[in-house]
This record gives sequence, C-alpha cells and structure tokens, in this order.
Amino acid sequence: MEQMSGPDTAIRRMTEEICAILGEDIPRSIYLHGSAAIGDFRPGWSDIDLLVLTGEPIPEDRALGLRGLRQALGDPVYRAFEGGMLSLDAFLTEIPDRVVYWGTSGERIAEKYDFNSLSRMDLLDHGILLCGREVRDRISRPTEAERQRDIAAHLETIRKYARFTGRSLYSFGWLLDISRCLFTLRTGRIIGKTAAGEWALESGLCPEPEALGYALTVRRSPIEYRDRAETLDRAEALDPAVQRYADVLEQELQVMQLPKAPS
Repeated sequence: MEQMSGPDTAIRRMTEEICAILGEDIPRSIYLHGSAAIGDFRPGWSDIDLLVLTGEPIPEDRALGLRGLRQALGDPVYRAFEGGMLSLDAFLTEIPDRVVYWGTSGERIAEKYDFNSLSRMDLLDHGILLCGREVRDRISRPTEAERQRDIAAHLETIRKYARFTGRSLYSFGWLLDISRCLFTLRTGRIIGKTAAGEWALESGLCPEPEALGYALTVRRSPIEYRDRAETLDRAEALDPAVQRYADVLEQELQVMQLPKAPS
C-alpha cells in the first residue's frame, strides 16, 4: 500500500472490508483519489473517494454486501466514503453492468457509474493504489474537449443549484469548485480545491476576493467554523458572489472554445 494522507486507519479498514466481501476469487484494484489522495483532506468537509475495479462483474450477493457496508461499520467516519465499484471492462467501455454506488444521497446498485474527465485526470495523476493490480495504464487520458465539456456541465450545475445557497459550509465549496475549473482550463492539470482557491485569489480571478478568501479560511478549519452563526449567515448570502464568479468561468470557457486561428 502506498503512502496515504488523511484518515489512514479508516481507509485501511474500509479496504480490508471491501476485499473480504469480494473474496479471493474476484480480482480487484482499489484506488483512493480525491482530496485524501492529493493531500487536501479536511475533516468535517471532505469525502473519502474510492474506486473499485474488479476483474469480473460483481455478483449480486456481494454487491448487496458492499452496498450496506458503510452503515454496517457503524462509526460515522465511514459515511464519508464515496465512490463506485464495478468491473474494469464496464468502466473502460461504459457498457451497463452491476455497479455499487456510494454518494451523499445514499447508496444503491445501478447499471452505470458517472466518472467524468476531471475525476479521471485526478485518478491518473494523484490516485493511490490501495490494493490489487495497477490498471491505470488501460485508462485513457482525457482530451481538452472532454475537459471543456465536463467543466461546462459543472457550470450548468452551479447556475442551477447555487442560486439559493443555504446555511452550510458546503456553500463555500462552489467558489473553490469554480477556482479548480479555471485552473484546469488554463493548465490542463488537476490540483486540490484549497490550492486552486489560493491560486485564483493570488491571480486576481475572483470578482469577490473577500468571499473567496473567507471560503479558504473555512476550508482550512471547517470544524472550527461549522457552528458559527456569522459563517452560516455568510454562506446563506453567498449566491451573488458565486454567480459573479461563475460568469468568469463562463467567459473563460467561451474563449477556450473559440475556433483557433491557423498557424
């Protein structure tokens, strides 16, 4: 197992439990990706993202065991785990298959797993192989067009769901998400949300720098700020700042998608 950052004990326990349910007869590759792999894990805010790729479709009985694993382990720390478990062939070809999905809305068994180009870049560049065989050499690197497409889709999500920010620390995450999208558009690389926010602030990209600066303060110490009335008041009133910053992302996308002049 490679060096991990974040909640190492919980990650190790979850890896062992997944392997026990799958059994020795099903080859698997288990990856950690996202904030816990990139060194940007923040207790009280961050998820722990796993991707489990198996050598064959997951049998129904074992899929059911995996679906309920987060609750079965009891400790609330395991509710932070999110991700998908499916066969490598289905992941590569996007053909329907039995997929175990863990997300913020719960867990379910589905036929497909949405793993967009930004997640794929994160897995390829920063993912940590927790156990099993290395298979990332079979995963293609996203093209610039794929990155732009998925960032445009994320922009639509921001326009739709960030219109009414609530009294939650996660409302500040919209500003960091936009920063990360801008960084990826300009560099073709993926970095952590905290680093992306710092980069955007230093680069003067956000039209509401005070809001982005406060979002970074909350991101660095979410447990300290999660119950502060002032912080929750700011979160609830954040929508105009998010939408103005989303305008910057939209303009950046439009520039990137203009036809390039012949060389």
